[in-house]
This record gives sequence, C-alpha cells and structure tokens, in this order.
Amino acid sequence: MVRPIIDVEHLNYRYPQQAKDQLTLRDVSFSVDAGEWVAIVGHNGSGKSTLAKNLNGLLAPASGKITVDGDVLSEKTVWEIRKKIGMVFQNPDNQFVGATVADDVAFGLENQGVARDEMLRRVPAALKLVNMQDFATREPARLSGGQKQRVALAGMIAARPQILILDEATSMLDPRGREEVLATIRQMKATSDLTVLSITHDIDEAASANRILVVNDGEVKEEGTPAEIFRHGEALIKMGLDMPYAERLKAALKRRNVQVPATYLTEKGMADWLWQLRSNK
Repeated sequence: MVRPIIDVEHLNYRYPQQAKDQLTLRDVSFSVDAGEWVAIVGHNGSGKSTLAKNLNGLLAPASGKITVDGDVLSEKTVWEIRKKIGMVFQNPDNQFVGATVADDVAFGLENQGVARDEMLRRVPAALKLVNMQDFATREPARLSGGQKQRVALAGMIAARPQILILDEATSMLDPRGREEVLATIRQMKATSDLTVLSITHDIDEAASANRILVVNDGEVKEEGTPAEIFRHGEALIKMGLDMPYAERLKAALKRRNVQVPATYLTEKGMADWLWQLRSNK
C-alpha cells in the first residue's frame, strides 16, 4: 500500500514584515506519496519557494502541520527530518562549503558519518551522473551557474535522501542541460523509492511529474496529472503559467480552423498526430 511520505495540513505562513491580515501561504493542504514526483508550479512570487522552505524547517509556519515520513515537523524533529530531505536551490552558491567540487559533494556524507571507502565510491559516481566528473578538482567558485547547479545536485545524489526538493534547480541550465538533469532524476527514481518535489515555473519541466500542484497567491488553485492540468490550455496563462509547446501549437492550429484532438498530447504525441494527419491527406 502506498503511504504519504509528506502530509501538509492547513499550512499558513507570514513573513515578519507582513501585516497580520497578510499571508504568503494560505491554508495549504496536500500530500505526497512515497516514490511520487510532484511538481509545484506557479509564477514568481506565488509562494512556491516559501512552501519548500517550510517543508524542511528553514521557515517556521504561522500555523498548520507538516508531517514527513511519520514525524511531525517541530524543533525536536527538524534535524532528523532534514536527514531525509535533500534540497537543491535556485542559487547554489549558498550551498558550497568545500574547497573543490569533490570536497563539496563529500561534505554531506561526512556529516552523515559515511565511511571513507564508501565516500570514495559515491562521490565520483554522483559527479558522473551529472556529467561533472572532469571538474572534481576545480574550485566551485570558478564554475558557471549551470555547472554549480549540477554539483549541488551531485551532493544530493551522493547523500541518497528519501526526498529530493528541487527549488528552481534547473533554472540556470540550457535546454539540453535541463533535460540531462531531469533524465538523471528519472534514472534515480527508477532504481530507488526516491520522492521528488520539483518547484518550478517551467511548465515543460513539470511534464516529467506524476502530479502537478498549481500555486497562485499562496494557495493551491489546481491539482491533477500533467494531462489534466495542461488541458486548461490558454487558461494556464491566467494562472501565471506558460503553455506547453504542444498546447501552443494546438491553439495556433485551431485559429487556422484545423480540428485538433481535445485530449492533451505530449510533443511526441503531437508530432505523431501531425504525421498521421498528413498521411491521411
């Protein structure tokens, strides 16, 4: 039986400078099953990153309850919960502590008390997964933004958390790099019971998830599979989101009076349909 590994109940959060009647997160409730990939999408300022920081105790909610792997998040349990959650931020500079890339990836393992022989196996393997094995002796400060995000992800891969939270973690990567990183995460999920929360405004990245939560003005406005969410088409723009390329193409074809499928199609599905349409003529 699948169990929720994250359960959020009536979460509210207010930054110290906000008035009492203002909330950045308002009555947020959802759960995530073990092994599930959930994308949390929304425009900048919608509350996505604030939600991520509440989940591992970097921010303390005004009210509500967060349960992670059966433990209610509190001052007493926060450190135990953080051992189960790996988090990669939009700006990875704040995560680097090692003198070299390899040292930085090893840092989290040292904190966990992992044996040196095991560390020597995990660090190169993690760097290879993100195509950074040739940079092991480089200083993190001398890397590009995209390379830094890859190293930050390698640190989480080596630590082998139960839950991986990506907070705009592919934002500095080019399209090819983004797809390589997402493919790495899919590979990790295929070989373990890893749970992934992807905080993003990139609707194409969200397509990799099992389920999508749409956050707007601090509230969960929509919830469903990628196909269910993407069927909203141009209504996504009103939620502060972009439309997937396949949906944009469908909308353009409709304006030219071409009858297109009502169901959601991935880019591959759209290409197959267009090929079939051409073949029938």
